[in-house]
Amino acid sequence: MADQAPTTANQCPVPHVKRGEWLAAAKGAPEQTVPTTQAPSAEGGKCPVPHDARETWLGAGNERSSSPQISPLNNMPVEPQQKPRPGQSASLPTEREISTIPRLESESDGYRGADKGSSNWVYPSEQMFFDAMRRKSWNPDAEDMKVIVPIHNAVNERAWQEIMKWEKPYDSKSCGGPKLAKFEGDASKITPKARLLNLLGYNLPFDRHDWTVDRCGQKVEYVIDFYKGAGENSLSFYLDVRPKFTAEGAKMRIGRFFRDIFA
Repeated sequence: MADQAPTTANQCPVPHVKRGEWLAAAKGAPEQTVPTTQAPSAEGGKCPVPHDARETWLGAGNERSSSPQISPLNNMPVEPQQKPRPGQSASLPTEREISTIPRLESESDGYRGADKGSSNWVYPSEQMFFDAMRRKSWNPDAEDMKVIVPIHNAVNERAWQEIMKWEKPYDSKSCGGPKLAKFEGDASKITPKARLLNLLGYNLPFDRHDWTVDRCGQKVEYVIDFYKGAGENSLSFYLDVRPKFTAEGAKMRIGRFFRDIFA
């Protein structure tokens, strides 16, 4: 389902500053690439961009765009630019797909939603992807956008499905179910689990996200490690989704451990 461009206060859970890595990882992929949640491979799976380029992208996250208003939920401009960039070879679609990920609305961010029947997060358009890459001094092809956008969306949908598996034992139907309240990405923050796997011979994830889920007023923090599949030309992604090791997260992990044993 697509809709006209709303404000980016409800933008997708992969920040603009990381899209270069996703494009590099997905370039050349077929239009239907499905992410999985298997364990990361000990062979291949190298970071899709050089480490120096990664640092450039991470640092670029602090830059302000031409819009002075920044959403506190995703640190992105509230007003997206949907006009073709100078030198752009072809026009790109500006329609944005509404995700299946419920969004916790906040009175402080000014969001009222483009789709009156939905308060879900909204994915960026192909034009927004292209704009972000050009702004960060990448040189993307307009044709690449029709590949990377569906992959980006599918990865986010899969991450939410994995979170919903963790949330299933906890009754939150009375408030409409779990909602994604906030997210951020920082590939430089390697999780202890990823470091341990790396010591055992597995590759480090090429990206990390921290998602905050609202469970009827209770904030539950999740961490997501993104791995590229084995082989230089692998087109698959592996997601390791779990609660952060907080008091609540530890309780959830222990509960799932025993449920899996006695299932």
